[in-house]
Amino acid sequence: MSNINILDCTLRDGGYINNWNFGRKTISQIISKLSAANIDIIECGFIDDVEYDSDKSIFNSIESLKKIIEPKNKNVLYVGMIAQPYIPIEKVSDFDGSSIDGIRLTFHENEVDEALVYAKQLIEKGYKVFIQPVGTSSYSDLKLLELVKKVNEIKPYAFYLVDTLGVMYKNDLLRMYHLLDNNLDESILVGFHSHNNLQLSFSNAQELLTLHSKREIIIDSSVFGMGRGAGNLCTELITQYINDNLIYSYDVIPLLEIYDEHLSKINNDVSWGYSIPYYLAATYMCHPNYASYLLNKQTITVKSISKILAKLPIDKRDIYDTDLIEEQYLKYQKNLIDDSNFLYELKQELKDQEILVIGPGASVNLENNKIQELIKNQNPYIISVNYIPDNISLNALFISNSKRYKDLNGQIENFREHGLVIATSNIANEKEIDKMVNYSDLLVQDELISDDSCLMLMNLLKKMSVSRVYLAGFDGYSYIKSENYNRIDLIYNNNQQELILKNHLIQKNLNLLSNFIDILFVTTSIYNQK
Repeated sequence: MSNINILDCTLRDGGYINNWNFGRKTISQIISKLSAANIDIIECGFIDDVEYDSDKSIFNSIESLKKIIEPKNKNVLYVGMIAQPYIPIEKVSDFDGSSIDGIRLTFHENEVDEALVYAKQLIEKGYKVFIQPVGTSSYSDLKLLELVKKVNEIKPYAFYLVDTLGVMYKNDLLRMYHLLDNNLDESILVGFHSHNNLQLSFSNAQELLTLHSKREIIIDSSVFGMGRGAGNLCTELITQYINDNLIYSYDVIPLLEIYDEHLSKINNDVSWGYSIPYYLAATYMCHPNYASYLLNKQTITVKSISKILAKLPIDKRDIYDTDLIEEQYLKYQKNLIDDSNFLYELKQELKDQEILVIGPGASVNLENNKIQELIKNQNPYIISVNYIPDNISLNALFISNSKRYKDLNGQIENFREHGLVIATSNIANEKEIDKMVNYSDLLVQDELISDDSCLMLMNLLKKMSVSRVYLAGFDGYSYIKSENYNRIDLIYNNNQQELILKNHLIQKNLNLLSNFIDILFVTTSIYNQK
């Protein structure tokens, strides 16, 4: 067996899940328990040129890192990661043994020269430097050898093989490892950092453990695989495997305690791990954030996500571009139709009507008496958004979300016996839709909520010159998923951080709409600021 080192990156790679906001006490406790588990290398977080927040595992100096690793375990190597744009080199104090021992340096293929100059400066300051190119698995053999030649000149502590897209099978891994092993200076360790899109992280790590090589190897992992998208290799799994099959080296119990005492609470609100969209991201060799972006839209099916990823330009797939994926998403959704006749008819039908719009919020059930009282007193024209509520008789159903449309299954056919089905043109034009309106004409300017269904309906009502709208069930998003909807079948696995950000953007757009429409909230809502 090669000399294997396990590097735990929970506090750094796992931080993508919770914006690195673990809390100061938790950060220290995680480091302490990783040390107690005999983990060889502990990555404490990012080092960046930002204002320091002691509750986050992002540090603005070597000194701020010192505070959270004291007392140091002499058997542990403590490291931090620096990513582009790099913190000014003069802000990185010289190594004196009291803080972290090493620095991991990450960069893209077009940033190699700058990264290696910076790496050399860090080495001169006394740090063990880990060279970690993004997406090494997508390098051609020639490009990889050119990089290795440059790396050999500065002789860092370690050089990494990084499977950013989570697409490497056994043969790919072994071929690239041996390419590195045969060409990299023998003093340099080889590291392996993988993402788990195809569930290969554990099996690939086992392959590395069977190699008969004199070179030391570093395998990255995180507790419970915590990391964005499909996550990473699980520290508790790989350490237990080494204990059972090679040599007893690690105490797994402290790792399980990290999950039990800290990560389980985060996992209850934000999930990570294997999923079909991340599998698709690997299949189409694209950055996992493209898949997560489409997944968090919660408006399209997996089949649609597959089609959008397939159309991404090959040369732009491995570096995430928010503008590109938004453009592709809207392009896919766009299906222009001539809706002028229907808009005229709808305007006539809504003329002089009181309008009540029903959303899916929990308040529809909790404050149903308020809704029924309004219906009794105002006799409004009632429109629901993307679902058919219980115990409320509707005049119309508005659908702009193809995923919600599919969930309705056979309910729409029964509904059409007494109500009108209005859908935006991104929905498949099937027989059970009565009228369609142009999807792109109702979009909101803010990217994150560009096709928020409530706002799209409000934009439609604005086009209809509606003067007043009552809103019920538009409660606003909460961190607690069960509080966001009035039925369990409406709950999706959303990115909770994005949901909270959406609250601000939705509020802003409702304020703009209030210049044209008198918006009255029937049930409790965080958007009701009057």
